Amino acid sequence: MPLYETVIIARQDISTQQVETLTENMSSFITDGGGNVAKVENWGLRNLAYKIKKNRKGHYVLLNLDAPVDAVKEMERNLRLNEDVLRHMTIKVEELEEGDSVMLQTRSARPGRRDRDEDEAETVDTSSDDESDDTDSEGEE
Repeated sequence: MPLYETVIIARQDISTQQVETLTENMSSFITDGGGNVAKVENWGLRNLAYKIKKNRKGHYVLLNLDAPVDAVKEMERNLRLNEDVLRHMTIKVEELEEGDSVMLQTRSARPGRRDRDEDEAETVDTSSDDESDDTDSEGEE
């Protein structure tokens, strides 16, 4: 079966219990259609980049799905009909992500971020030293 990731943004004025109920309802469409929900991540209430239907914040939920196309289409149809859902996006992926997603990881736990920043700082320092050496050698000639 194809693998999918779905992100749902629900209105800010519903409770977390209602978000969990919404997630369970969408998961039931997948399981009834012969699929499997591999992982559910609740990212919590987050700021939106711009207002959507007069909302500045939204409850974000990620679903990793292993389901047939018909089950995913039925879930998306119900997401469009649900008034609590501001936006949703489903993408087809090659493989499902294991462990926590990037949104749940803390900045310090993300691999490679700190090393890259330190390497850039060293590159900037080295380039400024090279320029000063070039100007000194020109004056001596």
